[in-house]
Amino acid sequence: MRRFYGPELEKAPVATIDELQSVMARLRDPERGCPWDLEQTFDSIAPHTIEEAHEVADAIACRDDAALVDELGDLLFQVAFYAQMGSESGRFRFADIVRAIVDKMIRRHPHVFGDARIEDASAQSRAWEAMKAAERPAAPASLMDALPRGLAPTLRARKLQGRAASVGFDWRSAEEVLPKLREEVEELALALRGVAGREAVEEELGDLLFTCINLARHLDVDADEALRRSNVKFERRFRRMEEAAAAEGRNLEDSTPAELEHYWEQAKAP
Repeated sequence: MRRFYGPELEKAPVATIDELQSVMARLRDPERGCPWDLEQTFDSIAPHTIEEAHEVADAIACRDDAALVDELGDLLFQVAFYAQMGSESGRFRFADIVRAIVDKMIRRHPHVFGDARIEDASAQSRAWEAMKAAERPAAPASLMDALPRGLAPTLRARKLQGRAASVGFDWRSAEEVLPKLREEVEELALALRGVAGREAVEEELGDLLFTCINLARHLDVDADEALRRSNVKFERRFRRMEEAAAAEGRNLEDSTPAELEHYWEQAKAP
């Protein structure tokens, strides 16, 4: 297996969670800590946590082990940050976070830690959702309740659609979603041609994106991952366009639309 770190790190002492917690406590020390870290709250750190999670996903997509280790460290640091703030206020400790997830994993995997039998991953997903529902303290007023509003929009859309599908409000197949997708494209085109204004265009575009995510759900495709790969593909092809123009002593910004299209077709070639 390829190693991404040097011999000097292999000889370094193994870092521990205790060491991480000590670093975090020092950063939050009221007298000797970092001013920025001391100013942070749960609310101010939450956006950073989401950003770090996306950077982990990007490192995975790039197959960059060194970056992945670095980004996972940043994400773990976020957990330590919350734990330190929780400890300072007497709300919870790092040990409470670990205890909660260990108990949850054991409880939700009775086929691993108990005598239950689960046939495949699909059955496990259904069992997982059933256990989550049973653990909720009270029946929600709506199936749409208890979905965090802070979820990434694509993930929240998929979960909303899944909740609706649980009572049969759903298409039966991906093929049945396609006419709805074409309908949403036409409604967006009408909004663009009309005088309804920017809000109407934004609403129709949102409906189109929502339907695309529904199609991805029926195809069992992760919409975020699919878009991430398209981003990588577009970036790769655009860089090829820049290289092709540079090879001719040109800049893309000085090219005509027809020339840009020519460079694009070249970049798409295998």
